[in-house]
Amino acid sequence: MIFIAVGTQKFPLDRLLRKVDELIVSGEITQPVFAQIGHSAYRPQKYDYTDFLSSDEFSERISQCDLLLTHSGVGTIITGIQNNKPTIVFPRLAKYAEHVDDHQLEIATAFAEKNLVLLCNDGDDLAELIGKAMQHNFSPYHSRRDKMISTIKDYLDSV
Repeated sequence: MIFIAVGTQKFPLDRLLRKVDELIVSGEITQPVFAQIGHSAYRPQKYDYTDFLSSDEFSERISQCDLLLTHSGVGTIITGIQNNKPTIVFPRLAKYAEHVDDHQLEIATAFAEKNLVLLCNDGDDLAELIGKAMQHNFSPYHSRRDKMISTIKDYLDSV
């Protein structure tokens, strides 16, 4: 199952949701799809969706999916990576009025450069990336959280 997560902020991602419908109609996506569509105006026609999920429901969808297709929310990306899910990031772009700037593209690019996700900033290659993601050898994710906490703690202890 492909799980699409577009987050909970008041920004749409109709472009992605519409593209997935098109790929289902054309037969390029054949597996089941479920989407959390947030504040998007577009309502999927060919796959199941809900506006929002509880934290438990979200975790369940992540654990059940074969592929995560997500906006460029850091929390969602890391959750997918930590659950060893092939992840394609489809950032919101300012030129489509999907966000106020292109910080999502910058985030997605940073993760893609580390080979942690595949980046799709143009829906034209989405079908190809879905096929590639299922075979791709992603790099392992190494959290630096403990190191950061230790550094901050050491600093606070020194002042």
